[in-house]
Amino acid sequence: MLNDNKIRELIENAEKARTRSYSPYSNFKVGAALLAGNGKIFTGCNIENAAFSPTNCAERTAFFKAVSEGIREFTAIAIVGGKDGEEREFCSPCGVCRQVMMEFVDPKTFEVIMAKGTGEYRISTLAELLPYGFKPDNLGN
Repeated sequence: MLNDNKIRELIENAEKARTRSYSPYSNFKVGAALLAGNGKIFTGCNIENAAFSPTNCAERTAFFKAVSEGIREFTAIAIVGGKDGEEREFCSPCGVCRQVMMEFVDPKTFEVIMAKGTGEYRISTLAELLPYGFKPDNLGN
């Protein structure tokens, strides 16, 4: 369980990442801050594409950055999203992002922080968001 200071730090990092969003089609900017097991924070933003399917979510961007640097243990992720000039909403990870998370975390302990800001957030475990997720163990040996 994360303390308030660490949660605030993750949300602030997600807010900074959100400012780098490339979202000219939806105008829905998302930022994510992923806390690795070693304490390092990896950020990501959503990156849209005119063809839509090559679009990458903020959460996957953060995970892919971390994994590409050899990090494979994670504790939590904070996610913020919304359109500029509109009230923020709690931004839940999409199904594809949830499945990517399932590849690398313990779903019973990994915390997903969905925030409107540092003072207003919800925390769920990945198991709560994806109760029947497909894990590498499902493939057998």
